[in-house]
Amino acid sequence: MSSPSTLEIQTSSEHQSSLEAARPKVGFVSLGCPKNLVDSEVMMGLLHRGGAELTPRAEDAEILVVNTCSFIDSAKQESVDTILEMVEHKIANGGRAKKLIVAGCLVERYRDEIRKNIPEVDAVVGTGELDSILEAAGLSRPTAAEINSPFNILTTAQIERHASSVNQHSRPENDSAQIAHETTSRPEGDAREAAGRFSREGWDGAHTALPTYLYTADTPRILTTPSASAYIKIAEGCDHPCSFCIIPQLRGKFRSRPIASIVAEAQHLIAQGVREITLIGQDTTCYGEDLAPDGELGRRVELADLLDALAPLPGLKWLRFLYAYPNKITTRLLETIARHDNIAKYLDVPLQHASANVLRRMKRGGTVDRFLQIIDKARSIVPNLVLRTSFIVGFAGETEEDFAELCKFVEAAKFDWLGVFSYSDEEGAQAFTHENKVPKRTIESRRRKLMKLQQKISTRAKKEWVGREVELLVEGESEETELLWQGRTLDHAPEIDGKVLINDFGPHKELVSGTFYRAEITESHDYDVVARIIE
Repeated sequence: MSSPSTLEIQTSSEHQSSLEAARPKVGFVSLGCPKNLVDSEVMMGLLHRGGAELTPRAEDAEILVVNTCSFIDSAKQESVDTILEMVEHKIANGGRAKKLIVAGCLVERYRDEIRKNIPEVDAVVGTGELDSILEAAGLSRPTAAEINSPFNILTTAQIERHASSVNQHSRPENDSAQIAHETTSRPEGDAREAAGRFSREGWDGAHTALPTYLYTADTPRILTTPSASAYIKIAEGCDHPCSFCIIPQLRGKFRSRPIASIVAEAQHLIAQGVREITLIGQDTTCYGEDLAPDGELGRRVELADLLDALAPLPGLKWLRFLYAYPNKITTRLLETIARHDNIAKYLDVPLQHASANVLRRMKRGGTVDRFLQIIDKARSIVPNLVLRTSFIVGFAGETEEDFAELCKFVEAAKFDWLGVFSYSDEEGAQAFTHENKVPKRTIESRRRKLMKLQQKISTRAKKEWVGREVELLVEGESEETELLWQGRTLDHAPEIDGKVLINDFGPHKELVSGTFYRAEITESHDYDVVARIIE
């Protein structure tokens, strides 16, 4: 379960006893990417504020919620397996679990099939329906008189220590009106909608209207990330035409949150003890393109403006963003990254491939030469820039020559971090109808070969870390052995990059998770490095 602690709500004394008697226990499972995790945290916050008690034990839950992912086949299978596991909990506990709710991307794609094939599911909540989780759970929305705080983001550690205040409604009229007033749309999105990019034709039970939900600075959240770190979703949806992807149909058109809303959320996170904020969206570099022009600036705001607004916030040690579209990496954005010490000198640019032929069929665009120009420019403007990318191998029609071109590009670019995904043929994506599909055995062979190539590049690069002094955010005991602890530098994004393993606490008898220390790198491995604490 996502939350490791029992949750309580402060309410007026006259309602306390009745709420204690009626408060249902909710167990929550969140699958998929960080963007999905934020959705889960919002739903948990709404449930908590609505009177629920969250439990990490599925066997103790009266209501079970599974927030699903449906990006590729393996994610869909994990979602289905988890739902069936929760069905077993519902049956095995003699009826203790009264409700099973399925939320997220799988609902948008297979709403009717879930209801038909898994009758134990009592309610479904799509990606644009997060604020309906209360009704799905059978809970009432709190009245204004029962709301004690205008805003509060809760961490699981804080909830474990004491009962917490609750928040205003997740969609207050004034905030919703502000967003509606300031939001227009991206011309690219409008054009692609007219061309059928967001069509859900043939999706059983899919709503005709695309998701439009955006959480605000007044939306309650329960943070499930380590106490010093948190994600902020700055935008939702996607307008890009990538032929392998169904995220636009699952999440709707690209839409940004106003800067004021994001800054307010960041300030409250920092007040709760968060020191590292990671900004996320399907494409954060499109941020602001759908917002009405700012009166003072005389233009639309950009990601660089948002970074300039967040970086000076007192108490914020580290700030990063994920993910960047290659043709949206502007000079101004790079200069902004370079100018602020607490912004990670880090770009995650999912290039997907390097062969112009494959990129054209993917509807991505780009060439090896163009990508190398972007990389050279970024590295020249941002000293010591860390680059991460991801590639898809085995896309329909990918030849041996295309793959060889990709390998040659990886050798030339020397990425710091790289992920390789096997192509997943997704019904509903344009590429599903493409011919010349690559055999699965060939796809897996190419994936292993590319990862082996990157391993050699990474091994050489990590050797250069030895002797370097770094600022380290300690996360706790190593996932591999209790004999070591682990942490991250500003060059490591949460969860996706390598680790810094700690084998020497230096002057400290013990370390404190969520605390920053000075460390020296003493050893290197393929992707991880070893450090000793020096202060």
